[in-house]
Amino acid sequence: MLHNWHGTIQLIQQALAEDEVASDQTSALLPDDLMSEAFMMPKSNGVLAGVEVALAVWREVDPTLVTEALVPDGTAVEKGTNIAVIRGRMSSILRGERTALNFIQRMSGIATATNELVKAIEDLPNTILDTRKTVPGWRLLDKYSVRMGGGHNHRMSTADGILIKDNHVAAMATRGESLTDLVRRAKATAPHTIRVEVECDTLEEVQQALDAGAELILFDNMTNEQMAEGVRLCKGRALTEASGGITIDTVRGIAEAGVDLISSGALTHSVKALDISLEVRPDGA
Repeated sequence: MLHNWHGTIQLIQQALAEDEVASDQTSALLPDDLMSEAFMMPKSNGVLAGVEVALAVWREVDPTLVTEALVPDGTAVEKGTNIAVIRGRMSSILRGERTALNFIQRMSGIATATNELVKAIEDLPNTILDTRKTVPGWRLLDKYSVRMGGGHNHRMSTADGILIKDNHVAAMATRGESLTDLVRRAKATAPHTIRVEVECDTLEEVQQALDAGAELILFDNMTNEQMAEGVRLCKGRALTEASGGITIDTVRGIAEAGVDLISSGALTHSVKALDISLEVRPDGA
């Protein structure tokens, strides 16, 4: 499970160390025998991701805490829903509160934003993708959150595919190599499991990439009309992807242009956290 992955545990430990929870001067004011029950709940509607990761934070703070997820990741929840419960020492619960909420709020924010795009075109055949614009070290958590929102993952790393962008073309032009030459060389050297994708700014570049054998064409910041023509050119020859300026207001028009894939970097680089709070109920309250 993601919350037991070594990288996740490392992130949790780094976050707890950053917050110096072991030296929490305020929580130290509470007696060790003061027990509590605490519930996580969203303060607005959204889609959950990171419930078990948040609970893993509390278990890292204090292994004696008893944690239980009440609602699984990927669930659309309403404001005020109890999504998890933590039981045990109140001082331990409060030591881990901020760190745990930081994880689940970011992850659920990504899931919620992804789900909004997915829902906006759910009657169409297009696929919503993320990009590699993730917080360093958070790649698997960010991309997991996209999947919980109903989206799909683009490359997990640069090793997962060949994506020839404008800077690659410009760099090789200094050595006299054209876009066509670069694509053909990529296809000649790539393993059979790797597809060659080319970022195109113009329809002329689309045609060049197709003629060179590109298997996936990325329309970068093209108009809907240009993309529709690009889709026509690529039909039966290559898959198509749209990127650049994807928002809830523009995604449907882009989808209707007929592209196969729609990738949005904003899903992970411009996250609006889902507001999630912790309600603590001390014994005897």
